[in-house]
Amino acid sequence: MVLESEVVKLQRTLYTSGNPTRRWLHCNRRALIIDAMKRSGSNGRHERALEVGFGSGVYLPVLSELYREVIASEIEDAHLRLSHVLKASHPNLNVIFDDITRTNLPEKHFDLILCTEVVEHLADSAPAIAAMHRLLKPGGILVLSTPQRWSPLELTAKVALMPGIIDVVKAIYREPVIETGHINLMTEKEVTGQLQAAGFRIRERFTSGMYLPLIAEFLGEFGLRLENFLELKLKHSRFSWLLWTQYYIAEA
Repeated sequence: MVLESEVVKLQRTLYTSGNPTRRWLHCNRRALIIDAMKRSGSNGRHERALEVGFGSGVYLPVLSELYREVIASEIEDAHLRLSHVLKASHPNLNVIFDDITRTNLPEKHFDLILCTEVVEHLADSAPAIAAMHRLLKPGGILVLSTPQRWSPLELTAKVALMPGIIDVVKAIYREPVIETGHINLMTEKEVTGQLQAAGFRIRERFTSGMYLPLIAEFLGEFGLRLENFLELKLKHSRFSWLLWTQYYIAEA
């Protein structure tokens, strides 16, 4: 069982990792999501936003600047306990316990919902995506991200995070490493199908995150330059499924 303190420590480490590839994967994803939020206003409405599963809260300051009222929902006690720090500096932020699969939030209430790196932790994400559609006002926007099923990073993680092997990985990174808990990895077709079945119209989709096993771990900045080069080649090709993360901007 993973201790709560390990989860919190891991999320803090990801954006400052000593490994160039690990740091870049997470910082670049953060930058892409922030950019998506900033240019995805719901027909000029910036009244209410919701983040589903806010984790370490890295996006909440930006949401609090963009929207008059922000609700941050979470089910993990470790993250809920740390939220008082964010609330103190952002008076328009309200942090609550809420499970999106059986949410108590009001329908047609939000102009924007952010859901990043959450649905892969749900055994069945379709009801959660349908619930987010109900929570959005007509024309409201969902910004969603989730790993791609067949990306090298996810395939490598299945082996690297097995008992015994994970200790070797920790020794290589010299940073917190825990099992991902990704029980619902989907392809682009599967995510698109769930969004459309819920009633969303996909405005935009894109991918990012090239990871090369061993090269990422042992070739440092040179390995990162190689991964950057390959990502640029792949992201607009039929091989974009090799990149780690898929992103969607969808309208209710």
